[in-house]
Amino acid sequence: PIKAADSGEVVFSGSGPKGYGNLLIIRHADSYLTSYGHLQGFVVNKGDSVEKGEIIAVSGDSGNVDRPQIHFSVRKGTTPVNPDEFLN
Repeated sequence: PIKAADSGEVVFSGSGPKGYGNLLIIRHADSYLTSYGHLQGFVVNKGDSVEKGEIIAVSGDSGNVDRPQIHFSVRKGTTPVNPDEFLN
């Protein structure tokens, strides 16, 4: 299971950009976005509100990967941010 890094609103759930397979994007406070790629399935959908730590999806091997994994990224608007700043 994949858990939300922070509370927010699901703004995308579906087939993502080429290579990322099933993708989920959550909008958080202060223009932050988190994305979760290569998912097997979704627990939440576009428009849903999620809480930090809530299960939102299941990791998988969709897209251009050969084993189950997750692509996780953080952005401030359109600018990539190092996720180490936010993860414990």
